[in-house]
Amino acid sequence: MAQAESIILFDGVCNFCSHSTNFIIQHDPQHRFKFAPLQSAAGQALLQQYHLPTGELNSVILIEHGRVYDRSTAVLRIARRLNKLWPLAYWLMMVPPFLRDTVYNWVARHRYHLFGQRDACMMPTPDVQARFLT
Repeated sequence: MAQAESIILFDGVCNFCSHSTNFIIQHDPQHRFKFAPLQSAAGQALLQQYHLPTGELNSVILIEHGRVYDRSTAVLRIARRLNKLWPLAYWLMMVPPFLRDTVYNWVARHRYHLFGQRDACMMPTPDVQARFLT
């Protein structure tokens, strides 16, 4: 995988995470991001490559230029590269990470209860299939 790619690893069985992935796809017309469910072979390989735990992860992971970002930092770095007004959210980087991540961690802990869970990872539509790592 090219180091310059921006890769988002997400929980493929989480409804909130899958909807968030679809949202990113819709707001990334320049196709800057590639995606892989954490549960997929590609996701597991990337976790191992970057020495991250391969078990249950409660965080979105952004791999950008060979560096790993997680939780609220990953979300804000992703938002910064989306279209419309989403880059404005990047100003929240001024909020200390322990405060941002407190909110992030609460949502992550309760995501299945609040938004539901799928039995299997999302299947991308044919028009976005190329943006998913296999």
